Amino acid sequence: MRKTFSSLQIRNFRLFFFGQLVSNTGNWLTNVAIILLVIKITHSGLDVGILAACSYGPILLLAAWAGSIVDHSNKRHFLLLTQTLEMLQSFALAALAFARHPSIYALYGLAILGGTFLAFDNPIRRSFVSEMVPENEIHNAVTLYGIIVNGSRVVGPALAGALVISIGYGWAFTIDAVSYLFVIGNVLRMRVDELHIRPITTKVRGTVRDGVKYVRSNHELFVSFVMLAVIGIFSYNFTVTLPLLVTKGLHGSTNQFTILYSVFSAGSIVGALIIAQKKLSSIYHIALGASLFGTSMIMLAISPSGWLILPIGFLVGASSLIYITATTTLIQIKTKSEMLGRVLALQTVLMFGTTPIGGPLLGGLADIAGGRTPVMISGIAALLTGFYGLYSTKRFKEA
Repeated sequence: MRKTFSSLQIRNFRLFFFGQLVSNTGNWLTNVAIILLVIKITHSGLDVGILAACSYGPILLLAAWAGSIVDHSNKRHFLLLTQTLEMLQSFALAALAFARHPSIYALYGLAILGGTFLAFDNPIRRSFVSEMVPENEIHNAVTLYGIIVNGSRVVGPALAGALVISIGYGWAFTIDAVSYLFVIGNVLRMRVDELHIRPITTKVRGTVRDGVKYVRSNHELFVSFVMLAVIGIFSYNFTVTLPLLVTKGLHGSTNQFTILYSVFSAGSIVGALIIAQKKLSSIYHIALGASLFGTSMIMLAISPSGWLILPIGFLVGASSLIYITATTTLIQIKTKSEMLGRVLALQTVLMFGTTPIGGPLLGGLADIAGGRTPVMISGIAALLTGFYGLYSTKRFKEA
């Protein structure tokens, strides 16, 4: 246990860890609540896909540029700004949800606003992790940060389902907004003199282009980013595929969706705990994670209705986290410090910024061919990507 949670012995990272755990729980509460609200208003898979596109579309347009801004900024100060803006956006969602007839277009607009803030906030938080711990603790801190994100997805969706049924959508968004106060307070309490601040680059023009060139020049980074592009478009669209699988494929309720999502997230925590000790950070490990992820998604697509879907959902969560954390750790280790913000931003573009392509495509496909079809396509894409990674590893060793 001490080895698994070693980076929590560092005060600044401990403050960050627990602050983000609370904030991310509230954030996932809102992510699930807004999906359920759109399903309630429209009953359309395509509209769920459009919502996902609105939420993550700004990442496609802004995240690479945002990464260069991060490399030129004080990450602690910037984090305080983005977290405050996201808190205000959650309060606006609450006000809209409390209205008698919330507008779907207003929801889309606030989703775009939230996506814009996320485009900057995501690379800041992820690159800031390496400034709170010494170099020998970076792998452990990155893994524990994955636990934060995925641990919050266990409690957040379940809490969303409970609040939506008992007191309504507005309170779900309100609780999310209030949760930001905790993380802002913890960031303010950090000891600045104990941070391992990376050098702030002075070059501004061409920084995004330099990030792309840098990834292309490194074989391991290039292969991992090719894999991520495919998985980002077709496989990492859980906010679209999972609710549509339950409501359209299994003809279940919103409660069943929140239970499945919580079990899926619990599997993600187990996957994170596994690699916290194993230090899986090579292309081979990434390819194995992608292959297991794809296989489990195919199993999920063909699983019969009933409780059997829960252990399979658990496996999907564990394998997806093994894949994505191994990818992130490889990036943290193989990337020069002055390029880290830009490379992480490019990763964010491929992981979430591709949702405007995959989200509406998979959502519309669910309306036409049923809720199981998008999950099957997601699994096949991840499995083929895993085979590509294994093939690339073999060729690299032979060269």
